[in-house]
Amino acid sequence: MPTEPDQTTRSPIRFVEMIFPEQANHYGTLFGGNALALLAKAAFVAGARRARGSVVMARSERIDFATPIRIGELLELQAEVIRVGRSSMTVEVRGRAGGMADRETRPVLSGRFEMVAVDEAGRPRPLPPETSQENSTEEGRETS
Repeated sequence: MPTEPDQTTRSPIRFVEMIFPEQANHYGTLFGGNALALLAKAAFVAGARRARGSVVMARSERIDFATPIRIGELLELQAEVIRVGRSSMTVEVRGRAGGMADRETRPVLSGRFEMVAVDEAGRPRPLPPETSQENSTEEGRETS
């Protein structure tokens, strides 16, 4: 039976953030720079969990803003490691938003980030090997 840390290294990371006025632009919607910070935070947590240690962002490959996120809406982010290399990994983050009482949410933003595992000196280090559970999860997933 896998141990607890191994069960969580591939599990998607989920964040929920309420959008407040200080995060908004003059249109009353989430400012793009704040949206990028939230996406990066989710990517960092997913990457650090998979690396079982520190990671840094090497690249943001693609950021898509589908629809505005209004003040007072809840933004739900889900981050998942979709590719693992020697010391780097690709993390995909998707966001959905809606009102607090809404059952339905809509896709609002997404991004892909390249994260690199680093040692105490900030140099790239090899990622720990995947567990058998992680490998079986990966085999069942289509990647691009």
